[in-house]
Amino acid sequence: MDKGQNGAQLSRMTTRPFPARSPAEMVGGLVHFGRMLDKIRAHANGEIPADYIPNLGKGFDGRSVRFLGVSYDDLVARVQQGGTDDEILRWAFAKGRRPSEEEMEIWNEFMRKCGWRDNISETLVRRKKESGLTERDDIETMFQYIDADEGREL
Repeated sequence: MDKGQNGAQLSRMTTRPFPARSPAEMVGGLVHFGRMLDKIRAHANGEIPADYIPNLGKGFDGRSVRFLGVSYDDLVARVQQGGTDDEILRWAFAKGRRPSEEEMEIWNEFMRKCGWRDNISETLVRRKKESGLTERDDIETMFQYIDADEGREL
């Protein structure tokens, strides 16, 4: 494993360049949406790590498109047409549904807490082990895991 600037061990993911933003970053008030767009764009450009490809459109991506009421394939097609993140989100709202502010708040808090004492907890434990992050007790959610695994400080 590589050592970061502070000397701490970094996970296997940080040795590969990947431009995706943190899942916690918001676009139009929604977490994960921008990250999903980053992954779609990286895949189209042949820049996404191979181990991400089998899960495109699944997991958090799948939850996100279902929340918005659009298909992942339609979203991919729309992203390939170009446009800003905000333009693509407005398209998703028009094509699918526009959640209320309260629905988005509930959604964001649900997503931020995935892996913390829920049905995804076992996956979080497994992924931390695979990435050599088992000693990181501060990683309690999948969002935290993704950030740590990709070399972003918590």
